[in-house]
Formats: sequence, C-alpha cells, structure tokens
Amino acid sequence: MKQICVAFTCCLLLLTSVTTRAQTADEMKKWMDYMTPSDVHKMIAESDGEWKEEIQSWMAPNTPPTAMVAYCTNKMIMGGRYQVSTQSGDMGGMPFEGQSLMAYDNIRKVFISTWIDNMGTGMIVMEGTWDEKSKTITFTGKATDPFSGKVLPIRQLFTFVDADTQKMVMYNTTADGVEFKSLEMLLTRKK
Repeated sequence: MKQICVAFTCCLLLLTSVTTRAQTADEMKKWMDYMTPSDVHKMIAESDGEWKEEIQSWMAPNTPPTAMVAYCTNKMIMGGRYQVSTQSGDMGGMPFEGQSLMAYDNIRKVFISTWIDNMGTGMIVMEGTWDEKSKTITFTGKATDPFSGKVLPIRQLFTFVDADTQKMVMYNTTADGVEFKSLEMLLTRKK
C-alpha cells in the first residue's frame, strides 16, 4: 500500500510541475497544438475498419517469395490521437499475430510507427515523413536480424492508393549491408 501511495504522490507532483510550468498563454497554445488531433490524424482515421492483406515476403535477396493472406482491424484510440492495428493470419502453418501503433507528432511533423508480432520478441520503431504527391509515408528504422544478431536498417513505403486500397513495401538490410525487398503487402478494405 505504501508503494502505491508513493507512486501516486510522484505522479501528482509530476502533473503539478508540468501544469505549473505551462503558465504563459503562448506555452498553453503550444501545448494545446501538440495535444489536439490534426488533419493528419483525421487522414489516419480514414483507415479505420477491417482490411484484407495479401502478402509476399522474401527471407533474403534473390530468393522466391512466400505468399500469405492476413487480416487487420484498424481503430483510432485516445480521442483520435493514435491508431492501433491488429493483424492475424497463418504463416506457413503457424498462427500469426501482429500489432502496430501509428502516431503523428504535431510538433516534429513526423509519423511514428511501432510493430510487434509473435514471430519474434523485439519491437520495431520507425519514423516517417509524408509525400503529398505520391500519397506515401516513407518510414525508416532499425530491426534485429535474428540470423546475425545485428540491429540493421529497415525502410518501409506505405502508400494510400485510394480510400479502399493501400500498399506497403518493406526493405530490410543484410548483415553485409545489402538492402532488399523483404515484404510487399496489398491491403483492401473489407466491405
């Protein structure tokens, strides 16, 4: 019980110091701009719903792809600030589960994406920028290569083709520095 009281007191002191710090009108406006969902968040929310994913994946350069079908459900959370995406399917006879979280940082003007799945124990974190002309977010980050044990660069292109179609292409890097297409996914909205 004592630990709960100490933790609650620490949280209350932190909240008080943050609200006390944001005293000027300019600071309050900046905080409100940071916390208020923007037009970009509304764009992300347009992807809410259920989607079918047709996936091809490559384990290494110059290898044949493996195909699978998965399904995902997207849902905005926390008042329209973030989108959680939950995937499920079958990968080579094994059940597949994955979950991502998409954010847009109003201050930094970047997308942030996290990914976890039951095919590993790590987490991928990527940041990306929007290209209005191609309707594409280009994400970059790093992922653990289970074969070499190294943390290697990854790149992802996520394109909003139309209201009911999206495309994602992922590029991994080999331990000797060669980038290759590791995943291509066509998403179609379930009707």
